[in-house]
Amino acid sequence: MSAGLERASGIEAFLSCEERRDLLRFVICGSVDDGKSTLLGRLLRDSNQVREDQIQETAEEVRASGKHSPGMDLAFLVDGLQDERDQGITIDVAYRYFGTAQRKFIVADTPGHEQYTRNMATGASTADLAVILVDARKGIVSQTRRHTCIAALVGIRQAILVVNKMDLVGYNEAPFRSIYSEFAEFAGRLGMQPAHAIPVSATEGENVLVSRGHTPWYGGPALIRLLESVDVSPRNQETGFRLPVQRGNRPAPDFRGYSGTIASGVIRTGLQVKSSLSGNQSRVARILGPSGDLDAASAGQAVTLVLTDEIDISRGDIIATIHGGPEVADQFAADVLWMDGHPLLPERPYWIQIGTASATAQITEITHRLDVNTLGRMAAKDLKQNEIGYCKLSLDRLATFDPFSHNRNTGGFVLVDKFTNATVAAGMIRFGLRRASNVVWRRMKIDKAARARAKGQSPRILWFTGLSGAGKSTIADRLEQNLAAAGRHTYLLDGDNVRHGLSRDLGFTDPDRVENIRRVAEAARLMLDAGLIVIVSLISPFRSERAMARSMVSRGEFIEVFVDAPLEVCEERDPKGLYRKARAGKLPNFTGIDSAYEPPNSPEIILKSAEHSPDELVEQVVRYLRNIEEY
Repeated sequence: MSAGLERASGIEAFLSCEERRDLLRFVICGSVDDGKSTLLGRLLRDSNQVREDQIQETAEEVRASGKHSPGMDLAFLVDGLQDERDQGITIDVAYRYFGTAQRKFIVADTPGHEQYTRNMATGASTADLAVILVDARKGIVSQTRRHTCIAALVGIRQAILVVNKMDLVGYNEAPFRSIYSEFAEFAGRLGMQPAHAIPVSATEGENVLVSRGHTPWYGGPALIRLLESVDVSPRNQETGFRLPVQRGNRPAPDFRGYSGTIASGVIRTGLQVKSSLSGNQSRVARILGPSGDLDAASAGQAVTLVLTDEIDISRGDIIATIHGGPEVADQFAADVLWMDGHPLLPERPYWIQIGTASATAQITEITHRLDVNTLGRMAAKDLKQNEIGYCKLSLDRLATFDPFSHNRNTGGFVLVDKFTNATVAAGMIRFGLRRASNVVWRRMKIDKAARARAKGQSPRILWFTGLSGAGKSTIADRLEQNLAAAGRHTYLLDGDNVRHGLSRDLGFTDPDRVENIRRVAEAARLMLDAGLIVIVSLISPFRSERAMARSMVSRGEFIEVFVDAPLEVCEERDPKGLYRKARAGKLPNFTGIDSAYEPPNSPEIILKSAEHSPDELVEQVVRYLRNIEEY
């Protein structure tokens, strides 16, 4: 009996100790081959976080690989993917959990290679502190600066500079001091304060857990001691209670709750709260956690709130205390890290995910691009992979958020490509833009339906797309003649004609093409509202922009017409001599030659212009219109 009591007492003491230890989340980042995985492997091994048999197994694996080098067995402890071991570089984010008597740690070992910058951003997004690793021989390089910039953008305000591979410079103090001075100046300009700088040899264990006497000129603590003692202030202190609603929960007619994970603050039963989108208020009747009712809950807990009143709340809304709630707007300014291989193009539509809310978003303006080496602001029309820009975004609906500097959980977002579903960017909101929130669509007494009735027709947009020389303008012109002869009210927006006025200021770069299509789509939408049958004839090479034009109007009002002709046929026709100029290098960014054309995936109409005459193709379009309804 006494032995059982002693074991129970020991367990209780252990659990009590665990509860008292706080948690530090940190990220190890730096350039490729700076030794990040080796450093983490040393931390884990020397702090007795790795079993002896695992160490032996890793050593045997290193010997079998034939790639033995100092530190390789330590790196193998944390590089879990075979590709990582084969190439000797970190590809994915490796999360490790360990602890000492003073503190628990969650550490992200992130890739240094520029190709995997997006993975580094992922690892840094939840960290409280950054360990910036630098090779003592190479010093500060561009990727070091880029990672430091990203760490600052995602809200990390403290950094520990670790100058690694000191053994390879003979533990000389001069390189260490020079690197620290350069880094402190750079980090300070980003608003990030280096908590400390440590000279380290991860392979030999110098100043990782203890000093081994190789750096008598350094009088500071080893890395693990600094990690144990660095101040970890709670985040998100500048905002109150926030619960991004993940779902409305109604398992029974007499129960209605709102579920999600608390992003910040504390909630108690009886407190007054509101829907951030509608502003409607109520009180908290119950707080349900995984194990039942709670009197209070705080940041990080998954809960369901039951309110005393039935108010309109749904996924994407934020429940907040009635004072000092989040912002609500459909436009905002943000820092954007572009992560896709294809460049960011202003006005192209993407899915945006802000917490639990989804919407369609467009970057309406790139104010500037950040030079990660000088921190200078550079003019930019697009953002390429791993570039950081200060942008303005517009959403197709209102969203609720906090500035990222106030709340990382409710102020960050990602952009997703609508066609590939790939995450293409991460963003940090600075502030809402109030312009659009003060402008509403005015409802007129005479609407589209009334105008259509007066004209006796159903308004449509017929969007002709295809390569230059495919026959779009010829077919569109003859179609308008046919419809006009039948008494229909039409207007033809031809690609060449709009560049004499509406788009005369635009060139033929990808960003200018996107803007040209946006303008034409807006003009076509207004003409549709006037009750017209609008015929648009544009190359419009990108699926994304054609999808944007379709999304502007109601279902069934947009008809995509693909004028399909092989490139060689278009070049043989070459009515304007454009292909000859493009082949000679005198016409850059020409679609089909040095700029891509993305054919439609599922157009309503396909016209084979190399196989049929224009009149036959016009009749094909007319038959389609007759089949869907009396046009």
